[in-house]
Amino acid sequence: MTLDFSPLLAWPFIAVLALIAVLLSALGFWRGVRGAAFRTAALAALVLAVANPVFFQEEREPLSTIVGVVVDRSQSQDNAGRREMTDAALATLKQRLAKFPQIEPRIVEAADDENTETPSTKLFTALQTALADVPPSRVGGAIFITDGQIHDVPDINQPLGFDAPVHGLITGKPDEFDRRIEVVSGPRFGIVGEEQKVTFRIADDGTAPGGTAEVTISLNGNKIATEMAEPGTDVPFTFTVPRGGNNILEFAVAAVPAEVTETNNRAVHVIDGIRENLRVLLVSGEPHAGERAWRNLLKSDAAVDLVHFTILRPPEKQDGTPINELSLIAFPTRELFVEKIKEFDLIIFDRYQHRGVLPILYYDNIAQYVENGGALLIAAGPEHAGDDSIATTPLSAVLPANPTGYVNEKAFYPRLSDEGRKHPVTRGLEGADSEPPHWGRWFRTVDVDRPLGQTVMQAADGKPLLVLNRVGKGRVAMLLSDQGWLWARGFEGGGPSVSLYRRTAHWLMQEPALEEEALTAHASGRTLEIARQTIAGDPGMATLSYPSGKTEQVALKEAEPGLYKASVRTAETGLFEVNNGELTTLVHIGSVDAPEFKATISTRELLAPWAEKTKGLVRRLADADGPVDLPPILPVRGAVRVADDQRMSLRMTDETVLKGINSLSLFAGFLGLAALLFVLSATWHREGR
Repeated sequence: MTLDFSPLLAWPFIAVLALIAVLLSALGFWRGVRGAAFRTAALAALVLAVANPVFFQEEREPLSTIVGVVVDRSQSQDNAGRREMTDAALATLKQRLAKFPQIEPRIVEAADDENTETPSTKLFTALQTALADVPPSRVGGAIFITDGQIHDVPDINQPLGFDAPVHGLITGKPDEFDRRIEVVSGPRFGIVGEEQKVTFRIADDGTAPGGTAEVTISLNGNKIATEMAEPGTDVPFTFTVPRGGNNILEFAVAAVPAEVTETNNRAVHVIDGIRENLRVLLVSGEPHAGERAWRNLLKSDAAVDLVHFTILRPPEKQDGTPINELSLIAFPTRELFVEKIKEFDLIIFDRYQHRGVLPILYYDNIAQYVENGGALLIAAGPEHAGDDSIATTPLSAVLPANPTGYVNEKAFYPRLSDEGRKHPVTRGLEGADSEPPHWGRWFRTVDVDRPLGQTVMQAADGKPLLVLNRVGKGRVAMLLSDQGWLWARGFEGGGPSVSLYRRTAHWLMQEPALEEEALTAHASGRTLEIARQTIAGDPGMATLSYPSGKTEQVALKEAEPGLYKASVRTAETGLFEVNNGELTTLVHIGSVDAPEFKATISTRELLAPWAEKTKGLVRRLADADGPVDLPPILPVRGAVRVADDQRMSLRMTDETVLKGINSLSLFAGFLGLAALLFVLSATWHREGR
């Protein structure tokens, strides 16, 4: 109850009226006027009536006590039955808090942020967000249901934002153990064919079993080594970068019985292979219009070291000119095709024919070079169908097609075959989608019998024009026409000669992006992009294995001829494995050194300092024998000054909310009228005696 005034006149007028009343009352008492006391009471009642005193009574309702309940839904909670513990503890906690009507739980589930590539468990951030609109005086406490691996625990000397107990209910079991492997250091780029060193380490968290561990090392899906490593020790590993583009080095440590998770038992390191200036040997059998097209293409690439020879004077040409008067140099056959042949990444025979320049044995040497991983390109002209064709030498063992002896002299538009529309070497060539193709014609091809490998381009009447084939570890391409220079010169609008020649050369040198059968995957934020290149038709479903161990079938849809793609939005982070048929690839989503994967065993240590400071409680939900009961709730009026190791204390708030106000005016209505009449009547009665 409070007393206030609601004056009928302004206070200065009331003050003047009160002064007059005081003077009249004083004068009456000074002169001894009969009934002066009643007159004074009447004047006072009049002044009070003008001042209008009012009694106010507030109706208030107690406010609820807000308790923040933060539920850990991070990826580490999927381990060792922790999610089931969490759900059971949350259900029990809701039931117990419901017994206290004055307690309002504020439940927030904190999962990994899908917009970050570095997943971590940020429970205190989630708590602050949930209690942002709550005054500190109404917060009764905070309860965390977590495995204890919290990555945003504030410093113990920092303010928490409220003065109430912090409790922790820890999932997981005591004496847990986990083994993980991580890449300590390694280069991001490496020269193809050179050795690189990557350092890895095995880390044991919890009760370590001791002893060495076996680590299996794979490169691009192929096992290359097995190492024995001591946990906690940095182990260097040296390997040779095998190819250009992405090279995935995988380290897998053998699982240990009863460890928390095998998710972090594998680690990957991606190194981009860079080819140190490609060495290309171009041998032209004779001067012709297309020779310059090849030379200009290869010389324009700064990454190519070109060695070019043109046979201007074959051995059978004997005109009596003394050797010392010739400005030509002898063809260094032994140096190129015996001593240094392995140094070349690609050998091109441009309209070359066997005329005794190369001994027969050297052709066999070139064939072995291809078998062992080399690359050979044959740009054939009419001589390839003649008696001096290199197809009549031991080189025929690696050629995908043999000439029939005919040369087709017929104008035609080079066209992509069905395989060519799917093959990455020729797919999407500019001008190929129209009919006839939007490029110039050619006028000559060498006829061959049924070729091996893939015929990706066709000449007139469906005859082979560009044939690609794998031989042993190497590759061979045959371009069965010497008319490609017409495109380079712009004849009838020209054509994509640069794209065609460059893609063919890079495919021969085993560029991963041009593989006709390939499975790749890369991460774009939390989205996994899968690409399946094939020339064999629909590859079917892809199997996606998550870091948590679950698998999912993913439908691959054709984006382009021969190219199938799929996108998967993932909530998990870590190492994913994609399988399709015999192909497998790995991709890591999120940061490889994310805190979520560095420590996975449950712990009480991180929350214990805050529980001790705020008189809270940290309790495991399970012991060695199984689940334990949840601690009971203890409401406390006022500040919690003593810690209770058996109950979760919650500070109850004294805050209230105003629901309404009742007012009573003392001189309004019948009550005020009665008071005035009583006083006036008493005055009249006294003076009338």
